[in-house]
Amino acid sequence: MTKRNPKPKVRVQDIARAAGLSNATVSRVLNGSERVRANLHERVIKTALKLGFEVERRNDSRIIAFLLSNRAVLHPFHSAVLVGAEAHCAANDFGVLFLPLQYSPKLPWDQLVIPRLLQNRRVVRGVIAAGTNFQNLLDALTDRRLPIVCLGNNIVGDWRSDQYSSVFFDDIGGVQEATSYLLSLGHRDIWYIGNLHLTWFSRRCQGYRRAMEEAGLPPLIRDLNIDNTEDLGYLATKSILSEGRPMTAILAGDDTTARGAYRALADNGLKIPADVSIIGVNDTIEASALIPPLTSVRVFTDQLGKQMAELLLKQISRLDSQPQVVTLPTRLIRRESCGPAPQGEPLALKQEARAS
Repeated sequence: MTKRNPKPKVRVQDIARAAGLSNATVSRVLNGSERVRANLHERVIKTALKLGFEVERRNDSRIIAFLLSNRAVLHPFHSAVLVGAEAHCAANDFGVLFLPLQYSPKLPWDQLVIPRLLQNRRVVRGVIAAGTNFQNLLDALTDRRLPIVCLGNNIVGDWRSDQYSSVFFDDIGGVQEATSYLLSLGHRDIWYIGNLHLTWFSRRCQGYRRAMEEAGLPPLIRDLNIDNTEDLGYLATKSILSEGRPMTAILAGDDTTARGAYRALADNGLKIPADVSIIGVNDTIEASALIPPLTSVRVFTDQLGKQMAELLLKQISRLDSQPQVVTLPTRLIRRESCGPAPQGEPLALKQEARAS
């Protein structure tokens, strides 16, 4: 029996020769250096993989970064996403490094101050881009050759979505379902309140518009450019009431906005849901803690984090993998904040009677 010769080991010199590059350039790429142009980096990786060189073994770090941009460090929604990502990484023997970042969308990508731990791919293998992000950050991370997975719902402005793996949750469909639920209860004067300058509020408004237009009703939208979402809910609701506009239900862009609407209705002596029904989005812990408990569109945050981590680990193991997009469903959680549309006298007349 003839003994087979073992497959020869692929060396840096072999890759350099096949790629038409110097040994030094190939070595820098394989060791995670940033001092190589993107096109040369791509040529080295493709050549190495074609020759059967196991690129991932050159970097034995098992840490990814959860980069929370332009949001509060203890933001409840993103904290829950982080928990899901950590659980999946732990099951696959990876650690998660939490890094907060504040940056301006107006800065060119090469002027952004990126956390130093992301400067070397031998420390951090990839990034989950959570929080509120813009194309300039994605460009800065791409320049460092870091695999990235984005929370697609929260990227503001035009971005090259086809170039990045991303995970979305179906907030558009969820809000459309929520609006249809209010319509089924007999509501017709349903207001959407939010800040349409922010991507997530704008996306959710699309679902609201669809349901209202399918029912043959005009959308009623109160758009205020206010960053504090509880104040947004309070001021938007107060302004509608002060104008005496018909209103039997509110679709708030998120749960904190709904909490502001609760305060405004209470200030005007109005009851939930007897006078006005309310629905929020995200189904955070505060939704069930409100009185009455808030009907809300649930986002499965733990699964959101798990899917983002799973896509990122796939990218790390296969550097030549193509971008993938995953969309997770949402679910309407019905609670006591919704009831049948009130009959009888208009809301404005009720307010006048209670004030006198």
